[in-house]
Amino acid sequence: MLDLRNDIDHLREIDNAHHLHPFTDHKSLHEGRVRVITGAEGVWLTDGEGHRILDAMSGLWCVNVGYSQPSLVEAAARQMSQLPYYNTFFSSTTMPAAALSERLAAIAPPGFSRVFYASSGSEAVDSALRMARVFWQLQGKPDKRIIVSREYGYHGSTLAGASAGGMRDMHRQGGDLPDFRQVATPYVYRDAGSLSPHDFGLQAARSLETLIEDVGADRIAAFIGEPIQGAGGVIIPPDSYWPEIQRICRQHDILLIADEVICGFGRLGEMFGSIAYGIEPDLMTTAKGITSGYIPLSALFVGDRVAETFIEQGGEFYHGFTYSGHPVACAVALANLDIIEGQGLVAAAERQGAKLRAALARTLSGHPLVGEIRGRGLIGAIELVEDREAHRFFPGSRKVGTTCRDFAIEEGLMMRACRDTMVFAPPLIISDDEIGEIASRAARAVDRTWTNLQTA
Repeated sequence: MLDLRNDIDHLREIDNAHHLHPFTDHKSLHEGRVRVITGAEGVWLTDGEGHRILDAMSGLWCVNVGYSQPSLVEAAARQMSQLPYYNTFFSSTTMPAAALSERLAAIAPPGFSRVFYASSGSEAVDSALRMARVFWQLQGKPDKRIIVSREYGYHGSTLAGASAGGMRDMHRQGGDLPDFRQVATPYVYRDAGSLSPHDFGLQAARSLETLIEDVGADRIAAFIGEPIQGAGGVIIPPDSYWPEIQRICRQHDILLIADEVICGFGRLGEMFGSIAYGIEPDLMTTAKGITSGYIPLSALFVGDRVAETFIEQGGEFYHGFTYSGHPVACAVALANLDIIEGQGLVAAAERQGAKLRAALARTLSGHPLVGEIRGRGLIGAIELVEDREAHRFFPGSRKVGTTCRDFAIEEGLMMRACRDTMVFAPPLIISDDEIGEIASRAARAVDRTWTNLQTA
């Protein structure tokens, strides 16, 4: 067994030899040095060289309660010693799966009393899309198959999730199945122009209505959208946007799927993004924060209208996973909810998020590279632009975002670049002092990026 204290370089060698990483340019990775993460506590990571990195991304938007929470480790150990695994096929359940279902129904938005389990956000999205299409089959409308999403939407990386999303590169690599369409995204900074945010929100929402007029409501099964688009660059909709989407879906009898994989479990300062925006979805996908990433689990919340149709007239639903309702994952989720609720982390996300945006404004507002700082709860973005007045972005070939990301990591701060938008979503337990560290380290990274651009 490797002694990580002495064998980091050897570990890099065997990783390069045998490990294909997700969302990675493997040639570039092999020309550089893979980062070895060896430990984590609170909001801090430790790498193989002993450097401490403030994780302003909660891993991948998921470690809501922070790292090294003993109660989550203990919950997993207890369940593993009692019942490490059993499936929920064959008319079976387990104590954690049933208990978590009751707990989730109690905190869900109105109209949700049942959940369907999987292991990832991608699987939850696949389940929602399939359930939407089967729902319409049961209603005698099998032609209602089209799934509508938005530009820059991210709904997972399976074939169905990639097809539902609005990431062009994923479509180019095979995520372009039939019966998927994309409409405009409510990207105020980029697209609003002279329109007020209110009017632009209505305009963006009505791109869905334009598509309905083109293909027909009798062919559209569902509209899927994240309350705030995360991987698309933390695109925050105007307050007018979601009520108009809701109106259009109801008027044309189209199911509304809220993708809460990032926004759920406190991230926006409400337990769910649907509550924050007053969305009343038919299906709601969750993952990530449900266990704070400690163990894989996802939950699809199924609205009463859909669930009752499946129960009363559905027959067998030929869909599910080996690990649906995994007892260890469900036990960890229950302990995770105890922390979120017991420590008041939903309110903390609202409070600390406001402090973080204010701190970033103090250090970065007026910077020639920064077009906008935006956010809600503990998710946000720093928009890096070539021209602040014209809202003009850099050509992609300049790779400004990845340059800034690399400088941020050198400064001991983990942020993510979505194009040239620097995004952050730290754990909900973040302290005031750690907020100050994010602001100061982000400012140094942006300054270094600006200097690099001037000398390139």
